Amino acid sequence: MAEYTLKIRRFIPESGEPAYWQQYTVDLEPHLSVLEAILQVRNGQDGTVGIRCSCRAAICGSCGVRINGQPGLACHTHLAEALKTSKDGRTIVVEPMGNMPVVKDLIVNMEDVHWKKIRRVTPWLLPDGPPPEREYIVPHEAMVDVTQSMACIQCGACVSDCLSMEIDPLFIGPAALAKAYRFVGDPRDGQHEQRLKDLGEDPHGIYDCTHCFKCIEACPKGVDPMNQIMRLRRVAGSDHHLEDRNNGHRHEIAFARNIRKNVLLHEADLLPDSYGGKFHPRAVPELIDSLPVITKALMRGKVTPPKALLHHKHPARDEVRAIYDKVEGRQQRFELNLYIVGFDEDGETVPDTNAIESPDTSAQEGSANA
Repeated sequence: MAEYTLKIRRFIPESGEPAYWQQYTVDLEPHLSVLEAILQVRNGQDGTVGIRCSCRAAICGSCGVRINGQPGLACHTHLAEALKTSKDGRTIVVEPMGNMPVVKDLIVNMEDVHWKKIRRVTPWLLPDGPPPEREYIVPHEAMVDVTQSMACIQCGACVSDCLSMEIDPLFIGPAALAKAYRFVGDPRDGQHEQRLKDLGEDPHGIYDCTHCFKCIEACPKGVDPMNQIMRLRRVAGSDHHLEDRNNGHRHEIAFARNIRKNVLLHEADLLPDSYGGKFHPRAVPELIDSLPVITKALMRGKVTPPKALLHHKHPARDEVRAIYDKVEGRQQRFELNLYIVGFDEDGETVPDTNAIESPDTSAQEGSANA
């Protein structure tokens, strides 16, 4: 047995008072979970402490909280582990998840921020044509492809720490978009193109993700939502060649070509190249709209005309171009599902059960598919 101090963020709406912190001390074995400690507090010290929980086995996802500032499942975090991440090495800080309104103490309202957006991506199969006489036969490699996104338990941890949702609350979000890939990657669904066009055209859709990697760090099940969003982009742009009004796909192509040409990003070219070039009809209005920002950057010295107009020849340019040539020269695109990793008895990776090959390859896929 060991003594642990829990610092819980309390909020009791009926009291009319703002949120406050309250500390409790519990005696428990180090291998027991933070959830067990909170329940001991509620059962033996303060029955008003509120937390949502059910399975206590990291399956239902209902006990999502922030522990020492990081989102996670209270039932899946051992007290000894939580103490290691404590700032002072003595106190375990527990607070409700972010980006969601707090109902009481550690309980948040997930309806508008999470569940409504899950429904937004139509989370069920939409097959074309009459159903088969017996059942749909799905290739093994197709199910391997969607296994990672199927592992989501809807705990909301990724939503809690999504920086894009902090800036744009209307962003569909990592959990919902990971769920969307589960159906876009399923061959039984007959509405792949319609789904992708819908998510690409939405200004709060797949191109609203800023690659902060927070959802990857937060997910307790290794779903890697950001990777699923990138796969949605790849399928939309490279496989279906969908042009979106948000210019997201063209921007990705311009970004990849910019790096190939300059090694380091040359931002002066990125905006016009995303719209087809400096003199393309699409680019002119965007450049005119950007004049106030460009003027301010020039006045503050963040941009100088020589740097904007001239391209510095980076010494590693040939090496970077060789990488591009190697990736683009492949006959088939090779993707590794990081959720399923096989090893034989000698410790060698078994790639044939984890990889999915596709006949298309392009520069804008980047290192995620390389």
